[in-house]
Amino acid sequence: MPSSCKDIRAALAECLQNSDCVMVHRNKPVDCLRPPLDETLPTRCLQLRHGYGECKRGQIDMRKRFRGNAPIATSLENEGSGKAPMLYAGKGTYDDPTAKKMEEGAEYEKFIRNDGSEDLRKK
Repeated sequence: MPSSCKDIRAALAECLQNSDCVMVHRNKPVDCLRPPLDETLPTRCLQLRHGYGECKRGQIDMRKRFRGNAPIATSLENEGSGKAPMLYAGKGTYDDPTAKKMEEGAEYEKFIRNDGSEDLRKK
């Protein structure tokens, strides 16, 4: 088996083994991945199943033939350097403690993000 999907396959198997579908209801993990039991799986297992499918599809995709699948997480940048994992591609506002602190005033204004948290941006 190619090693590029090995990690996500192991994570999916672990998630299935710990789900209520297997532990409480005593179904087989294969049966839990098929309808109608797949609706009872946690969101994390569903995301891992989708990611595993994308990984397997990427192995036969001719556009990715030379480079292969992108690794799931190989560097500190992908992991968020020990902090909470990054959910988007970009540097956060408060990542660098040595950077000058932004304060509300003539240059910056407060705004509310889509998730409800407050932040500062340039006027």
